[in-house]
Amino acid sequence: MTATTRLLLADVDGTLVTQEKVLTERAVAAVRRLREAGILFAVTSGRPPRGMAMLIGPLDLQTPIAAFNGGLIVDRDMAVIEQKVVASSLVMPIIKLLSSFELSIWVYRHADWFALDAHGPHVDRETWTVKFAPTITPGFDQLTDDVAKIVGVSDDHDAVARASAAAHDQFGDHVSASQSQPYYVDVTHPDANKGAVAKWLSARDRIPAQAIATIGDMPNDVLMFAHSGLSIAMGNASTDVQRAARRVTTSNDDEGFANAVDRFILRNH
Repeated sequence: MTATTRLLLADVDGTLVTQEKVLTERAVAAVRRLREAGILFAVTSGRPPRGMAMLIGPLDLQTPIAAFNGGLIVDRDMAVIEQKVVASSLVMPIIKLLSSFELSIWVYRHADWFALDAHGPHVDRETWTVKFAPTITPGFDQLTDDVAKIVGVSDDHDAVARASAAAHDQFGDHVSASQSQPYYVDVTHPDANKGAVAKWLSARDRIPAQAIATIGDMPNDVLMFAHSGLSIAMGNASTDVQRAARRVTTSNDDEGFANAVDRFILRNH
């Protein structure tokens, strides 16, 4: 990579943190070295804003935080900068479609997370990850306004992949549907995707795409790869995601983020 990198945009889960959702000292040090080199650092994730609050202090984040894959952009004080929501008329049809694949449904609205079952698949893990529990609701029909993200959840990864494809096929002109984890499909506003986040930051900071580096591990990260001069896939990413990137680093459990910063960005800066 040449010395023109001015911004690194990173995914969080599977990339910036380990499989156990730990932000390592090497990752923190890598972000500090980026800052010392004059390179901006930003994060984007399918997580809600509150689910990324624990990164702000250790990483001294100064850039906007793109939650819900860009559906909600906030500053470090959690003040809303920009919000893109799913059309209210589509919320229940999307839920019906995802449910037809026997996926559990979560709805994120404003700062809240709604679920039908406190003991559903991955609820405990999500609670631990984002540091707050869902509000349990008997149904979603009264929660169709201002929905930032609808999630279908299942340990049947094939069903999740098929549900993602079906949502894209049926609602693709009106939503963005992609997998943020093998067991999650995220459905958001059509402009709430990581490619749009990269473009938004490019315009905001007047940084051309060629001067942006991106790093991620999942299919929804490929959208931002296309809007950066340097795209880096994690070693734990699928073969398809790795093929979509210009470089591949080690896994997130082998300091892949820090290794990528040192090897592909700072080495030539």
